[in-house]
Amino acid sequence: MKVHLVDGTYELFRCFHGAPQAQHGEHEVGGARGLLATLVKLLTTEGATHVGVAFDSVVAPTLPRHPSAEDLLASQTPLAAQCCRALGLVMWPSGRYQADEVVATAAARMAEEPTVEQVVICATDNDFNQLVRGDRVVVYDRARQVVTDEATVRARFGVAPDQLPDVHALVGDRSDGLPGVPGWGVRSTAVVLARYGTIEAIPDDASQWDVDVRGAARLATALAERRQEAVWCRDLARLRTDLPLRVSADDLEWRGAERPAMEALCATLGDDAALARVTRWAGT
Repeated sequence: MKVHLVDGTYELFRCFHGAPQAQHGEHEVGGARGLLATLVKLLTTEGATHVGVAFDSVVAPTLPRHPSAEDLLASQTPLAAQCCRALGLVMWPSGRYQADEVVATAAARMAEEPTVEQVVICATDNDFNQLVRGDRVVVYDRARQVVTDEATVRARFGVAPDQLPDVHALVGDRSDGLPGVPGWGVRSTAVVLARYGTIEAIPDDASQWDVDVRGAARLATALAERRQEAVWCRDLARLRTDLPLRVSADDLEWRGAERPAMEALCATLGDDAALARVTRWAGT
């Protein structure tokens, strides 16, 4: 079987910002409408059979008098959860964990199951690339229809996927607030990590390096000064794969949408287009 794992928080964000805002009654529903449409597409056009969706939160904040775009997005998280439930999808409200950690844990666990042919992480967050394993665990950018497998990661970064947190710690990553080590670029980092494996294993003295890197002495000095900071950043960049998530791939089998729940949801959203696109209903 093929398992699809969806970062629901990101998908809602993408749908909210990728389409015009829409109100039904007094509520903003544009993002939730888009999320419902893209999940139906995943199940029908893309033919997903086993799906799990993770959210950072499914609790709507109290909206201020003049809500910002971020407020309007966050207010739709309960509707996003309702979309998953109505479609009959397994949903993980992550509670005190992050959605990406839930997805990471599920990917690592399910990749070990003998009945699972492939785990597909549906997201564009580059942090998920560290989870890629051959073509068994891949990252799928559904908007661009681009699949990232291990060969892609190695071609782009020059290292194995599980070394990417070390890369980001040395080079820096603005999206995650990682400052990097001065002077370290993608090419020099790839060459050094390909030889030594981890930040801790890189010698302090450049004269002990047996790889040819331009400005090696300068790089070694900078790393010696900030090695501990780089290790801390690397550890923060690693996605946890050990959460107490008790679920198997078989639990994610899609058995059809719940018609009464879907009808109620579409009434709330003010758009019933999804009803005609659902190809399977629970109990039929």
